[in-house]
Amino acid sequence: MVEPIDKLRRSIDAIDEQILKLLNQRADLAVAIGKEKSKRKAPFHVPEREREIYERLERLNEGPFPPESLRSVFREILSATLSLEEPLTVAYLGPQATFTHQACMEQFGLSARHLPFHSIQEVFEEVERDRVQYGIIPIENSIEGVVNHTLDMFVDSNLLICGEVSLEISHNLLAQIEDVAAVTKLYSHPHAIAQCRTWLENHMPAVPVYEVSSTAKAAELVLDEPAAAAIASEAAAHIYGLKVLQKRIEDHLHNVTRFLIIGKVPAKPSGDDKTSILFSIKDRVGALYAMLEPFASYGINMTKIESRPIRTQAWEYVFFVDLEGHIEDDPVREALDQLAERCLFFKVLGSYARSVT
Repeated sequence: MVEPIDKLRRSIDAIDEQILKLLNQRADLAVAIGKEKSKRKAPFHVPEREREIYERLERLNEGPFPPESLRSVFREILSATLSLEEPLTVAYLGPQATFTHQACMEQFGLSARHLPFHSIQEVFEEVERDRVQYGIIPIENSIEGVVNHTLDMFVDSNLLICGEVSLEISHNLLAQIEDVAAVTKLYSHPHAIAQCRTWLENHMPAVPVYEVSSTAKAAELVLDEPAAAAIASEAAAHIYGLKVLQKRIEDHLHNVTRFLIIGKVPAKPSGDDKTSILFSIKDRVGALYAMLEPFASYGINMTKIESRPIRTQAWEYVFFVDLEGHIEDDPVREALDQLAERCLFFKVLGSYARSVT
């Protein structure tokens, strides 16, 4: 007699076989599309097409398949089929298993080639020299604030912001040993240490803490020191074969880091966009007010403004602004045209789809 669960499993097996067949049919079509793109010399990666697929499937999904998982599943399907057309290469601020690496996988899937680099400048250079299609770098953390080096790179670079990824940051205590009380030293990145300060003071007050270049580097160091521990991601635990002694030790649960995707092809409007600009002004009374006045006139909401000193001139500053809308939207374009006329220096860094946090 066939048990009900066995019958259900056979039905699942049959469906899995159908899915596999359909995936291969989809892959065949992707290869055909790739050949047509080659003939037309069209770009292989079209982000707006991916976004259209996600949004259409999310609308069609009637459950019970979890809607939050649908995008993850199709991200890997799209990543795998795109690799059949042309392998997508992405540079990121490494090393492997950092949160920037996680953001890279979140955006481009596992089938893309993720290439780690030691500095934000190197990531920019790889994209500028066409050795990769995209780069991904951190821009700000909801607790620690802006990454100044990233802002500074945009002053001289001609690269565009093509998108953004917002990633919830979860810090974990990793080690080879299984007892927190046996840990004799701790490694991590300064930001991770700062974000876990309260937990460390309550649970490891006497353990010396050492700052290193990344959370992934901290996990790597622990491999050679059995009594040491690291604050790093769960991905680092898997990659370096470490135990998770304690999950989520960050002091604030709503800890989000925003990453920027940089490239050379401008993103098309998505209907929910953000535009980033930078400008400098002549120092005079009311100068900044005059610069921001067009946004108020056209009803455009600014979501961020930062200033950075101009490295070649003492006490002169460049301003970075994020605002709602796309450069192709009439109010945004007209406001920016007015702003440009009032600036000493003005640059649109890019318009791109807003990330979902």
